[in-house]
Amino acid sequence: MATQLSENEAVEAAVFRHLVKHLQDDTELQNIDLMNLAGFCRNCLAKWYAAEAEKQGKTIGYEEARTMVYGMDYQQWKEKYQK
Repeated sequence: MATQLSENEAVEAAVFRHLVKHLQDDTELQNIDLMNLAGFCRNCLAKWYAAEAEKQGKTIGYEEARTMVYGMDYQQWKEKYQK
């Protein structure tokens, strides 16, 4: 049974998707730069995603969450974009 999101939750979910898409598209933005400026990076988002999924009883591991955040396998992203 699907749960209805509140109006705010629907907006928050859309904002999260927009942030993830932005980070996937802006490959020049390195994780170390994000950590230094914002205190979090793509890996942090993946950890938070996996942790929240677990709290809600869903089975989404860190690697699966990281693939979702990066838009590809982390090793592939690292080889292709990490400086």
